Amino acid sequence: MPDPSRLRDSTQIVLPPEDLDGLREEIESRFVVTIVSEGEQFRIIGSPFEIKAAGEFLTKRGVRLP
Repeated sequence: MPDPSRLRDSTQIVLPPEDLDGLREEIESRFVVTIVSEGEQFRIIGSPFEIKAAGEFLTKRGVRLP
């Protein structure tokens, strides 16, 4: 049985709101993901393929992923 925390890591990215400044709309239009605001953080949720691609997109724009 897979480790649930490992599955979560492959299907979501959790970031503070300021890391998505000016990028949220482009992420939502380029990738099949859902962005949920949870107080002091945003959760980007999608398939492992989409999360990997979105993570690479963010990294290329200087966002440090946890």
